[in-house]
Amino acid sequence: MKRRQFLKNSAVAAAIFTVVPRHVLGGAGQISPNEKMTVALIGCGTQGLREMAHELKQPELQYVAACDPNEDSQDYVDWSKDGIRSAVAEAIGQPQWRKERPGIPGGREVAKVMIEGAYARVRQQAQFRGVQAYADFRELLETAKDVDCVKIMTPDHLHAVIAIKAMKKGKKVVTHKPLANRVTEGRWVIETARQTGAATHFLPANAGDAVRRLVHWTRQGVIGRLKEIHNWSNRPFWPQYATLPTERPPVPKGFDWDLWLGPSLPRPYHPHYTHAVFRGWYEFGGGPIADMGHYSLWRVFQELALDAPVWVESTPSHVCEVRDQVSVIIQNDYSFPVASTVRFKFAAKGDRPEINLYWYDGGMRPPTPPELEKEGGELPAEGMMWVGEERIILAGFLGQNPRVLPLPKQEIDSLKPPPREIPNWTHALRVGQKTDGDFLLAGPITEAFNLAAVSLRMGGRRLLWDAARGTITNRPEANRYLTREYRKGWEPQAI
Repeated sequence: MKRRQFLKNSAVAAAIFTVVPRHVLGGAGQISPNEKMTVALIGCGTQGLREMAHELKQPELQYVAACDPNEDSQDYVDWSKDGIRSAVAEAIGQPQWRKERPGIPGGREVAKVMIEGAYARVRQQAQFRGVQAYADFRELLETAKDVDCVKIMTPDHLHAVIAIKAMKKGKKVVTHKPLANRVTEGRWVIETARQTGAATHFLPANAGDAVRRLVHWTRQGVIGRLKEIHNWSNRPFWPQYATLPTERPPVPKGFDWDLWLGPSLPRPYHPHYTHAVFRGWYEFGGGPIADMGHYSLWRVFQELALDAPVWVESTPSHVCEVRDQVSVIIQNDYSFPVASTVRFKFAAKGDRPEINLYWYDGGMRPPTPPELEKEGGELPAEGMMWVGEERIILAGFLGQNPRVLPLPKQEIDSLKPPPREIPNWTHALRVGQKTDGDFLLAGPITEAFNLAAVSLRMGGRRLLWDAARGTITNRPEANRYLTREYRKGWEPQAI
């Protein structure tokens, strides 16, 4: 965007935005309008719309802006054909909304329709106006003065630059996983949060009552000394491309490809990069471990006080192709493998011994433990296993429905962790409380998962990590993957 056009658009947006000030955003019988936390949604794709459907019903929040490089389209990728359309239709009270249009909707104008339609229903008005749509998050942060909080729901490569810019502008910041998809960017985000004192929340953080129970059992000596934790997912649920696309389709109407790329170097547009599929590319995503591991392992990191790993190694799958009648392995450092395993080594701390943490995706699972074999059992498609010197715990992916083997279930039913109340992030940020997902808590898990991506890019090499120096010590050539090559003006320090 040219500077003159940016300023012109900013002035117009500011004028439009202030037409509906904060004092008219309330409703009868609701929280005082001046006590609401006003929110801008940045990233209006499937997950952004899906989560907002629930948040529009929360009286503590008031969505006032929507931002996305895509204006409005039906080409999104999701896990169901009609889930997103139905969510929008339900929110606005129009069951037939866009039923005649095939495809999955998304974009800033769809979010605007959803917000305004939902609030019109709450206020029992024929229509409601008061939401501004932006293509560029920088313009939003410059002009939308009445925004208290931004919620970042973009592809992973944009999380860090948006969060840093927003915190510097004095905004409360909520972001989905990962915090960043580079080690260095994650450190910049956390340091910015520390320097600015911004109120922040990392969305995959959760009370983790299931994992807290496993930790409590372990501390009570149920399985003996903890040695290993295994966690496996059947992700990816998206196509995982082994080669870069060579076709050159036109950029869809209303989609600003340049803004979508953000800090990434220019490349030709292709739909294989965008929407849900971005997760499979090292440049734009964080792979299955970032997509799902934050949910299952956030509480593990917190309860066991894990620091960054001392080393990481991985086993990526590979894909072959025939070139000139010769079958060869496709070597690439641009897309995640179809399946992988990752092993993290964490140093001992306090009275906790060193721990090996294993991650599996793409259908990979650990070997069936002998204790389960004796029952004729098999491991499920997703799950978690804690291995002690005396027994094991088998549980669901998030640690739910645990079993101790070999030990009758009734012998441990009474071992429950002390109750713990976790305030909802919407309430905590509104009233100025720290959340359980404060960015300052996210350093170790962010570094671990991004180092896993580096190991995969290096063909599974073991990487020795010096967290104090922020460097890989045994393979200096791998350090280039700790950051990215930025387009000029998009460096996190400059943004």
